[in-house]
Amino acid sequence: MSVESETRPAGILQRPYALTTVGAWSLVFLAAFESLAVTTIMPVVTADLDGRGLYALAFSSTLAAGVVGMVAFGSWADRRGPAVPLLASVGVFTLGLALAGTASTMPVFVAGRFLQGLGAGGETVALYVLVAMVYPASLHIRIFGAFASAWVLPSMVGPFAAGLVASALSWHWVFLGVVALVAVATALMLPSLRGRDRAGADRLPASAADARRVVEATVVAVSVVALSSLGEFEPATAWLLVPVVLLVIGVALRNLVPPGTYRIRAGLPATVALCGFAGGVFFGTEAFLPLLLHDRYGLPAWLSGITLTAGAIAWALASAVQSRLGDRLDPGTAIRAGAVLLAAGAGAEWATVVLHLPPAAAAIGWFAAGAGMGTLYPRISTLVLALSAAGEQGFNTAAKSITDAVGGSAALAVAGLLFALLEFAGSFAFTGLLAVVVILVGLRVGATPAGRA
Repeated sequence: MSVESETRPAGILQRPYALTTVGAWSLVFLAAFESLAVTTIMPVVTADLDGRGLYALAFSSTLAAGVVGMVAFGSWADRRGPAVPLLASVGVFTLGLALAGTASTMPVFVAGRFLQGLGAGGETVALYVLVAMVYPASLHIRIFGAFASAWVLPSMVGPFAAGLVASALSWHWVFLGVVALVAVATALMLPSLRGRDRAGADRLPASAADARRVVEATVVAVSVVALSSLGEFEPATAWLLVPVVLLVIGVALRNLVPPGTYRIRAGLPATVALCGFAGGVFFGTEAFLPLLLHDRYGLPAWLSGITLTAGAIAWALASAVQSRLGDRLDPGTAIRAGAVLLAAGAGAEWATVVLHLPPAAAAIGWFAAGAGMGTLYPRISTLVLALSAAGEQGFNTAAKSITDAVGGSAALAVAGLLFALLEFAGSFAFTGLLAVVVILVGLRVGATPAGRA
């Protein structure tokens, strides 16, 4: 092999990575598709199964299970290697699809959604560990850019496709039809999984610490669901409960993230924390943007949806740019640029409210916010692996995903309570201030020695 070929590895769609890339991208896409498409068909499902009372639980159970799956399968992948944990998580996800797709009662459907979340959370972490083993570091930004597009694309096609399938066939096929696709995606990855697990003598035994982390993840998951439900309480009661629930989350979460995360220590801890703050800004703003466009400007739902789609397209484009640039762009520079774009987008939504700007200002701002996320997330994923010691990729990637989920849910809950008090000015002011925190945390992100520093 020539020196040039060593310094310039094949692309992620070239040998020997092509099948792994297509299979992994497909698994991420299918998990994202189910997560987003179910929103479209849930009214039909609950009407058919007479389960409107369990409507919210069908969503929150999936989120809660995902947090537990990230920790449980992440620890397993660190101890054994990614192959068997990945196949097991895919099996759990597929079982959830089959259970939901054949459900004749709402409790069975919710159980299926729980298994989908558990499996999808495990898939995410196991795939990240596999990436660390299969791809050279120079290709990490490209594969994570591809993963980002696999999450964004369903936001553009998932709801429409799910509605079409439910209308033409049945809502059952939104789940059952994906089972075969998951099998094909998994088959594509089988060659790259051979020999990726540790040899028997090198496997690490399960420890009491692993069991404790699963329990703590369960506490975090239940608390996140409770936090998301505070809007059902009287405002005074809700505001009293917010710090209590956040404290419970903080205590349970402390062993699920790298040491120093709460202090925003430079390097890996700041990178993990950044994911949570950025997710809080984006998802805390996104939830109220369609409501703003509808209530204040009278835009129809489809036109408000186009604004959200613009953000999704910007996310995908920015991810593609990061994939193309690779190591030619310093990660710290990319992180700072993404943080500024995200903050500018969040600030534009607040300015639109308080200055009574035309709705086009909100659309432009959301395009900037999407570009910021598309710049940040692939870089965050790449840095987490780069700063992880061998055997800790599962723990650290699970930590990144958990902070993302917790940050988004917590920001949504607080923004919702502020909306009840101050309407759009309150919720967007909160996410705008949170965006300033993203910029400050981004300044702490940089290279440090590998490990949970």
